[in-house]
Amino acid sequence: MGQSRHSASSETTVDVGRSLAAALAAGDVILLEGDLAAGKTTLTRGLVEGLGGDGEDVSSPTFVLIQSYPCASGAISRLHHVDLYRVSDRIADLQELGLDDILSDPKAVVAVEWPKNTLASWIPPDARVWRVRLTMTDTAAREIEIIPPTHPTGRKSKVES
Repeated sequence: MGQSRHSASSETTVDVGRSLAAALAAGDVILLEGDLAAGKTTLTRGLVEGLGGDGEDVSSPTFVLIQSYPCASGAISRLHHVDLYRVSDRIADLQELGLDDILSDPKAVVAVEWPKNTLASWIPPDARVWRVRLTMTDTAAREIEIIPPTHPTGRKSKVES
C-alpha cells in the first residue's frame, strides 16, 4: 500500500514531487499514471526542483516525447522526463525513442508519463520502480498515491512528507 496525499493546488503537487525526490536514488524509475491534466508534469516539476534542478524549465514532453533536465543531487545528475501518450505499445516504437539508453542511464532518474505495458521489459532488473497515481476529484483537486518499490528484503521505501 502506498502513501496518499491530497492536493488542492499546483503548489501542493510540486511539494509532493519535492518530497518524493528526497527518497530517490540514481537509476530509479517513476511511472506517472493519471488522466489528462491530472498533474503529472506539475509533479515532475517538483521532482526536478527536489533534485536540485530548475523547475521552471519543466514542460510537458507530449510532442517532443523526451526532455532531460540537469540536476545537482549527489549521484543524480539528470532527470529524463518521458511522455508515451502518443506512442504505441509496440516494441519497435519504444526502441526508436532510445528508451533502452535512457532507462539504463546510471546517473539519472526517469519519470514516465503514460507508461506502456511493454515498458516493463525495458526497465533494468535492479531499478527501483515507483508508481504515482494522480486522480482528479469532483472539486478539481487531486489525490496523489505514491507506491514505493519493494526492496529485495521485502521492505518498502519510505517517502518523507
